[in-house]
Amino acid sequence: MKTPLLFLSLLALLISCKNEPKEQPAEPAVATEEPAEWQMLFDGTSLDGWRGYNMDSLPPGWTIQDGTLAFDTELGLEQDYTGGVDIIYGAEEFENFELYLEWKLPEGGNSGIFYHVKEGYESIPQVAPEYQLIDDENYARIHDITEYNLSLGYTENPGELKPLQSTGADYAMHPPDPGKILHPVGEWNSSKIVFTPEKVEHWLNGKLLLSFVPWDEAWEAQKNSDKWKTSPDYGIHKTGYIALQDHASPIWFRNIKIRKL
Repeated sequence: MKTPLLFLSLLALLISCKNEPKEQPAEPAVATEEPAEWQMLFDGTSLDGWRGYNMDSLPPGWTIQDGTLAFDTELGLEQDYTGGVDIIYGAEEFENFELYLEWKLPEGGNSGIFYHVKEGYESIPQVAPEYQLIDDENYARIHDITEYNLSLGYTENPGELKPLQSTGADYAMHPPDPGKILHPVGEWNSSKIVFTPEKVEHWLNGKLLLSFVPWDEAWEAQKNSDKWKTSPDYGIHKTGYIALQDHASPIWFRNIKIRKL
């Protein structure tokens, strides 16, 4: 009787081993791409990297005031729209990015933020898209913009600031959300530009103002229908400098930072 019992015991052991779950190979680790770290373009203490457009040095008027990058002028607020000398962060060009900064304007003030700037042109607006900064409430009251708007074909209420000219607009291309939150003159606002080949976004004080696809058919149609139809190189560059506009108006910037996408 011992032999059958031994045989049955061995058979049961074999069956038990077959039924045990096999150890599964470990799943390969999924690679996760960490977002790029923020790079300070202005930290409140140094103007390293900044210079005038088409210049080797920083033009007069641009300085550090109480930790801000400021344009200080005795010229008053401009009337002829010629502006002054815009400045660029000339240490590095950027392609796809998220740009963040804070700014404030005086009553009647006007400025802007440019990207994909290339040098060698007469002026930055000829070539680079602009995130508009302006005193929406008071600008047209202080400045007579009738002639300027008529030159652009705005025949209805030409003395008014148009949506394509207002704060947060992709200047003369895409208007901002009319429900935007804009703090009064003299108070700080925050702006963000996100650029990728798939979508561009303008943000103001934490709210998305607009988005568009760069270089698609709708973009080309808009470019050729308004202010930029006589500027063939406007917006064509896919990399370039970050720039700030001197429109003969005092302006203050702080916490200027960028990260690559």
